[in-house]
Amino acid sequence: MTDKRLTLLISLLIFSLLAVQPVSGQDGQNARTAQPIMIGVPLPLTGSLSPFGIMMRNSFEMALKKINQAGGVKGRPLELIYGDNGGDPARGRHVIKEMVNDYGVRMLVGGYASTPTYAMAKTAHRLDVPYLICTAAADRITQKGWKNIFRMNAPISEYTKGLEEFWIRNYRPKSMAIIYENSMFGTNGATRMMGFCREYAIDIHSLIGYPADKADPLHFRPMLAPLTHEPPDVVYMVSYLEDAVALVRELRALKINALLCGGAGGFTQEAFVKKAGKAAEGLLTATLWSKESGYPGGGQYYDEYVKTYSGAPDYHGVEAYSALLVVRDALERAASFGPADIREALGSTFMMTPFGPVKFYNYEMFERQNSPRTKVLQIIDGKYKCIWPPDLATARFVPPEPLK
Repeated sequence: MTDKRLTLLISLLIFSLLAVQPVSGQDGQNARTAQPIMIGVPLPLTGSLSPFGIMMRNSFEMALKKINQAGGVKGRPLELIYGDNGGDPARGRHVIKEMVNDYGVRMLVGGYASTPTYAMAKTAHRLDVPYLICTAAADRITQKGWKNIFRMNAPISEYTKGLEEFWIRNYRPKSMAIIYENSMFGTNGATRMMGFCREYAIDIHSLIGYPADKADPLHFRPMLAPLTHEPPDVVYMVSYLEDAVALVRELRALKINALLCGGAGGFTQEAFVKKAGKAAEGLLTATLWSKESGYPGGGQYYDEYVKTYSGAPDYHGVEAYSALLVVRDALERAASFGPADIREALGSTFMMTPFGPVKFYNYEMFERQNSPRTKVLQIIDGKYKCIWPPDLATARFVPPEPLK
């Protein structure tokens, strides 16, 4: 870790400790009886993306309990108004309008898939409501000049920085197949990887896009069969959960000898390992967080989630949990709960969270964008292990064995 990064992390830790000091029991009681501050939380709570939406809702509820028990914001409790967008842009736009016009939410936080979140962000900006996005990753969400839109997670073009560093220093692939679902999320991820391959003279063996609603073996097998002839060194995939499982199963069934790598998304959930079974063994995936990341409160969040919900969260969960802590911090510092003052407070955010450091930058084409450090996990003996960066690694990389 560089001296500059170490200094930043220490400064953020001190700032965060000062910013979230616990309050007295009397203050907590006052928060429970005062008029609540309404916060809108749009998520996919039904449909194929609901496992992610439910994980995020659970995490928001954990953070909400912590915040309100500590006195809320300026002596007032937060109240979360959930809206189910079902992963659909039109429904997402309706949810945002309903939250703003019918419930009078002061700001918004959440969003999962990029396509509906882009539509929701555009609507929120037009209605002049600050919106902290914590998961949706398409680059253009924070490239439109929308002053109300802030993003805590990395843009998709930065998700694979850690994976790319690992490849360059440890694996040096000469060829790669890129497989992606053709939504905004998948297309952005594939475009970024094509650029990386060109920069490092890696042959793009195949470029395979597919509609997300075709995540079944009957569709994938003929699409993947050409990879059996002179397989690439790496098969890189950008997918959500169900298609990630189906892809990996078919790649293993076809005995394609390649290092399988995922671009986060559906590859980081415990449900992926359970559903894919032995087919998932050895796969690498980019991620924005793991319980071994070492950020204050990260391990505690993970353990509490497992204890409360009997399942393990991935980075999507800790993003939601941490995002509400950022909301609380910004509202506490805001001169009022008007949109201009909330934007100003969000813009000056500088804090450490269980997800990691949070500060919103304007750089390249991005505005109001956090830039977290990315990691690489490998599934070893059915468990996610961090193999990159070296200072956070909990295991050594296990090279793939030839399939026969």
